[in-house]
Order: sequence, then structure tokens, then C-alpha cells
Amino acid sequence: MPLRPRFALACATHRLSRLRPFVLGLSLVWTFPAGAQSLVEIYEAARQYDATYLAARAQAESARFRAAQAGALRLPTVGLGASSTRTEAYPALGPDVSGTAHQLALQARQPLFNRTNAVSIDQADKALDISRADLIQAEQDLIVRVAQAYFDVLAAQDALNTARANKTAIAEQLASARRNFEVGTATITDTREAQARFDLASAQELAAENTLRTRQLALDQLVGRQGVTPKPLATPVVLPSVEPADPEAWVARALDAPAVRRAALAYEIARLETDKARAGHLPTVDLVGSLARNRNNGSLYEAQRTAGNSSTASVGVQFNLPLFAGFAVQNRVKETLSLEEKARNDLEAVRRGVTLGTRQAYLGVLSLQAQVQALEAAEASSKLALEATQTGYRVGVRVNLDVLNAQTQLFSTQRDLARARYDVLLGHLRLRQAAGVLSPDDLASINDLLAR
Repeated sequence: MPLRPRFALACATHRLSRLRPFVLGLSLVWTFPAGAQSLVEIYEAARQYDATYLAARAQAESARFRAAQAGALRLPTVGLGASSTRTEAYPALGPDVSGTAHQLALQARQPLFNRTNAVSIDQADKALDISRADLIQAEQDLIVRVAQAYFDVLAAQDALNTARANKTAIAEQLASARRNFEVGTATITDTREAQARFDLASAQELAAENTLRTRQLALDQLVGRQGVTPKPLATPVVLPSVEPADPEAWVARALDAPAVRRAALAYEIARLETDKARAGHLPTVDLVGSLARNRNNGSLYEAQRTAGNSSTASVGVQFNLPLFAGFAVQNRVKETLSLEEKARNDLEAVRRGVTLGTRQAYLGVLSLQAQVQALEAAEASSKLALEATQTGYRVGVRVNLDVLNAQTQLFSTQRDLARARYDVLLGHLRLRQAAGVLSPDDLASINDLLAR
């Protein structure tokens, strides 16, 4: 009978030994020789590589040139035109008449009054402000994504370390159960229970290794490098508190969040679109001028040879007033008024959503901080419970299963505590993102909590 648990343990060890070179080989691929990197360093690398952020930055850059195109509506336009005309005439009686006329003309137009163009320029300026708000929002999103990937790797490393420590403790308990069974002080049940827990711990270790590899891949892809190694939190871990502690202060900040600013600018553009539609009834006034050089030759212009070559210049004011356009202007005004109402409701919806999201993010941070405190107390209690259970097992008042359960509870609590600490730091960033005040400088305060 003692040979069966011993044989099962040997088989499990042999299976793991066959997988270990493959797992270690994969882990060596992601080794980063330059050492661990801080959160700020990884963010700076992602800022130069992340395709989503770079696309948003290029979009914001293009908006500057789009606004400049609209600004050209207030500037003069100048054009150069040339023509050459050949005329052939064959009268019934008399000689053929033919001639060639050449003209070179320079024309210019300067708008003096055009309400439609003025509104288009204002709209382009608002669109430029929208692109800036979108860029700020993309930068905030990048900060959160980098921090999420960073702490996901650290949490996966902690989970793997916990799984290995749990496996080691179970292996020691398995060896103890086997010795007690061999000397006759324990039953085969203790050995089989320990063997089952050891096999489960081995499977959990492999799953934790795979999770770490996938989290590492996500972080590497985000920064465009291989083997990125994030720095862990310094011990003892001191988590920051929420400042300010009043949720209404965060809500007040959120009223100027990039999402709200974008919706407000979209509403202003919709109002300007109504002004543009009403401008369809207004006149336009332009200053126009031209300078032309004419040259004529041939029998057609023989009688006017003295006037064949001439230069003309003109300058004047051109006035244009629309009288009737088939009710198109009136219907366009009604359409823009409806779109303006839609934009106003969209703005209100964004404000309400940002306010709700900010309150939820604030409560989420408080809840996570409370969870950390509870898990810290649970960790201390689990350590005392494990020591007491091990003592009871040695004196014979507790069984092997009690020790295994106490060990599993302790390691699970430590794993959940590490994850909760990372979630608190992420919660702070998400709260600032919800309020629209998140900036790269906020990563420096978290960077101070990392190991040197």
C-alpha cells in the first residue's frame, strides 16, 4: 500500500519535469537584460509606440490644418487666366477675314461681408478644440491601459509565487502524511488527500505560469519591447488615500472633463450651424479687381490695329442678395434647429454620465481600500489559524485535511490581497480619469510606491 502514493507522486513529478524545460525556455524569451522598469518609463515607451494613441495624435495634428483651411475663407483669392482665340470667316464676296486674339488676365476677390464664411471659421475653431479634447482623452486612456497592463503582470507574478509556495507547503504536508502512514500513525486517507491537493496545486501553478506569460505579452505589445519587467511595490505597502475626500469635489471637477468639453463644443457647433443656415437670407459683399492685357492681330482686326493691343484694369464692389431659393433656406433652418436640440440633449447625457461615472469610481476606490484592510486582517488571522492547525496536527487533535485547508486559505488570501492593492492604485487613476483630471504627472506619485 505505501508504494501507491509514492508511485503517484513520482509520476506527477515526472510529468512536471518534462514540462519544465518548455516552460523555462519560454520564460527566457521574455527576459529583459536591462533590469526592471518603472511605471513612468514604461508609459513613456508606450507613448511613442502605441498605435491607438499615435492615431489620435495624428488626428489632432490634422485638425490644425483643417482649421487653417477654413481660415482661408477670410483671405483674398487671386487667379491668373489666359486665353487665345483664332477666328476664321469666309464671306460670300470679298477676301477671307481671320484673326487671333490673346488675353492674359489677373483677377482678385476679397470678401468684405459673408456671414456664412464667418460662421464656418468659428466652427473650424471649435472643431480644433474638440480634437484637442479627444487627444487629452486618448492620453488618459493610454495612462490607464499602461497601468492596467503593468499591474496585471505584477498580479500574475504574485499569483505564480503564491501558487509555488502553496505547492511547496503541500509537498511538505504530503511527505509528512507518507511518513506517518509508513509508521502506522496515519491512514491512507491523509496521504491521498495530500496527493490530490498536490496535483491540484501543480495544475494551478501551470495555469499561473500561462497567465503570467499572456500578461507579459500584452505589456510587451503595448510598449513595443520584449522582456519588460515592471518593478514591484515597495514593502511595507502604503496605499494613498483619496484626496479630496468629498465626492462632490470630484463631481465638480468632472464638469470640465474632456468628454463634457467635447459635447459642449459639439453643441456650440450645432448652434453655429443654425446661424449659418439663417445666413442664407443675407447678402454677400466682395471687393473684386482685375488686370488684363489684350493682343489682337490678323485681317479681322486690321481696321482696329491701333486698338489691337491694350491693357485694362478694373476694381469694384460686388453685391449679391438671394431673393428666393425654393424654401430651401427655411427648411435648412428648421433642420439645424432640430440638430441643435439633439446636441443639447447629448451634452446633458454626457454630463449625467460623467457625473455618475465619477461617483461610481469614487465609491469603488473606497470599497477597494476597505477590502485591502479586511484582507490584511484576514492574512494575519489566517497565519495564526495555520500555526494553530499545524500545532493541533502534531499533537493529534487535527487531521491532515485541516492543515491543507488552512494553507490554502492563507495563500488565497495573500493572492487576493496583492490583487486588491493593485486595484486600489488603478482605482485612483480611474477616478481621476472619470473626473477628467488624469495626467502623466499622476503616475509619478504611484512611481514613488515602487521598489527602487
